[in-house]
Amino acid sequence: MENLVNPWRGRRVFITGHTGFKGSWLAIWLSTYGAKIRGYSLDPETSPNLFALAEISSVLEDIRGDIRHYSKLEASMKEFAPEVVFHLAAQPLLRRSYAQPLETYSTNIIGTADVLEAVRHVPSVRAVVCVSSDKCYENAEGDFPFRETDPLGGHDPYSSSKACAEIVTSAYRRSFFPVNRLHEHRVAVATARAGNVIGGGDWSEDRLLPDLIRGFRARQAVLIRRPEATRPWQHVLDPLHGYILLAEKLLAQQPQFATAFNFGPPPEDAWSVERVATALADLWGKGAAWKSDGGPSPHEARTLRLDASKANAELGWKPHLRIETALDWTLNWYLSWDRGDDLKQKTLAQIAAYQQLA
Repeated sequence: MENLVNPWRGRRVFITGHTGFKGSWLAIWLSTYGAKIRGYSLDPETSPNLFALAEISSVLEDIRGDIRHYSKLEASMKEFAPEVVFHLAAQPLLRRSYAQPLETYSTNIIGTADVLEAVRHVPSVRAVVCVSSDKCYENAEGDFPFRETDPLGGHDPYSSSKACAEIVTSAYRRSFFPVNRLHEHRVAVATARAGNVIGGGDWSEDRLLPDLIRGFRARQAVLIRRPEATRPWQHVLDPLHGYILLAEKLLAQQPQFATAFNFGPPPEDAWSVERVATALADLWGKGAAWKSDGGPSPHEARTLRLDASKANAELGWKPHLRIETALDWTLNWYLSWDRGDDLKQKTLAQIAAYQQLA
């Protein structure tokens, strides 16, 4: 955000998935700009969780609900009359999608349609950012980063559900919020595709950093699946900065931004799982260790990288935390939690430090 202009002060913002990891970081960040926020989400899935530890409920109106309960969702959005909608609510875990495919599809596809349908009936909305995933692309395991124009697809239920959510969003934009008539309906809709985010406050199952932290604290060697897999790792604040910049462009009613954007790290930060696990173990010290899990596991892409040159050229966005710094900030946050520090202040301090870089 530009230093001399604050487009968020007093702005009414509706966030789905505000009790989740990324939603909690986004909510507390926007609160520092003076935004008025209502969150709509299910209860936090884990205990502990960032939402409770960083006291996110103190910075917003906390509404609990399922995005698939359309009448409640629409009523909550309509009553609040937001100008901006960030849609982050999702079933975000790949391995869970194999165990619960119908839950994944209904949440990620029908839930997205519900949010966009509610937007149709809330005349105050001007900007919508639907958060997707780097896994929405058809991954043929080629040696190239994905661009926004590459085909959508997905081998597993999670990845394919995110591709479908992208298609649903595009269909709503074309059918009800066409870019060439933005001056009439005044609703600009975009999607944001981010890489593998890390940061303090994530305790999700089957995610590398939370698994490592849990194992290191228990002084147990952490079982790691697919250590050879390469992913576009980035601190959560980098893509969130992109979402905020994108929403600002949409609020300014600039039609060229009502489309899809990748938010990923530089190519050299696409590290293997093995390299990330080893680096974090070295930072932790105290005998921290991991070992490869040789057991059977469902299909996961071996290589995944994003081309974020469009966001750089059109939004002026770029990542500010290299992978080494991102790992250090993440570990520092968890060590603060381990010491019993004030985690709301810790979270705000990291946001303030990021803003100085950005």
